[in-house]
Amino acid sequence: MANVIRTIDLFAGAGGLSHGFELAGRGYEPVFAVEIDDAAARTFKRNFGCEVYTGDIEMVEDFREGEVIIGGPPCQGFSPLGRNRDDESRAQLNELWQQYLRAVHEVKPKAFVIENVPEFQRSAQFAELLHLMESDPLLKEYSFGYGVLHAADYGVPQSRRRGIFMAVRGVDEVPWPPPPTHGPESPGERPYATVRDVIANLPAKPKADEIGWDGERQDLHLRRNPRPMSLERYKAIPEGGNRFDLARNRPDLLPDCWRNKPTGTTDVMGRLWWDRPSVTIRTEFYKPEKGRYLHPVADRPITHREAARLQSFPDEFVFEGSKIEVARQIGNAVPPLLGKAIAEHVHRVAFPDHGSKNGDE
Repeated sequence: MANVIRTIDLFAGAGGLSHGFELAGRGYEPVFAVEIDDAAARTFKRNFGCEVYTGDIEMVEDFREGEVIIGGPPCQGFSPLGRNRDDESRAQLNELWQQYLRAVHEVKPKAFVIENVPEFQRSAQFAELLHLMESDPLLKEYSFGYGVLHAADYGVPQSRRRGIFMAVRGVDEVPWPPPPTHGPESPGERPYATVRDVIANLPAKPKADEIGWDGERQDLHLRRNPRPMSLERYKAIPEGGNRFDLARNRPDLLPDCWRNKPTGTTDVMGRLWWDRPSVTIRTEFYKPEKGRYLHPVADRPITHREAARLQSFPDEFVFEGSKIEVARQIGNAVPPLLGKAIAEHVHRVAFPDHGSKNGDE
């Protein structure tokens, strides 16, 4: 147990952030998680085996002991995609981060990490967090760093930006950001991981209709059954194209809602590029009308397996729930490789003299 760093994951989802901490190989071990969504909680339990409280974090009476608290309070209150919420529900969502701080006060970890959408760091709630870090008797013991990290800079084959706040108790400073491993700021300017890198070896024509098993691995490479008109629309869109290519190539197939709106997002009904990171994978990646989710060359949207790989989940990671529930877990997750980079940074700053499972430090 001497080399174990116990982690507590709040608002844990499927466990992308916890899996990233595991991938770091620094001795991190989940001991407790809180997740309100039943399917996501079952996924976390299946993959990590620790105690999971399934329900509202406000109902947790006491948290387990641990050295690191991680987690991402629900982001819809800050995200542009959540702007249609009423003021009361938005306020309730935004205040959930205070439950996170309740856990910090109870557990008094060596370090904690808050993950959220970039908008959180421009919110009144974040300004209040910064005030508390300077005025609260316990929180004043923590140095902190924060900013927006680009997942592609850390090996994720996806353009996805997340706001990360990292605090460590008993150190003079928290250097920021974590050193990039890919892209122009990385050592040797290592190229970004691309769509081709992670999904090119999957069959162009999936065969499964439902989540099942292919030998010892979960089969998430699921086909859909588009209407003939939808299939014709897909065929009219080239690699990297979008609904505007559809308008040029097959105006007869253009829906009136797009015909009457000649401007707007270029990602709708978009096709991915092979040799670039993907766009941000969201919860409805299986609907091309929601974004740039068409396969680079196959006339279909990306599958659950492809989306999971673009989020940097390994095929061995098992998801629980229906197809819609699994898609939601994939789209809401912190990419594990981004989590790994954060975990390594936490280890460098908070546990510099701590051993690792790999015995390399």
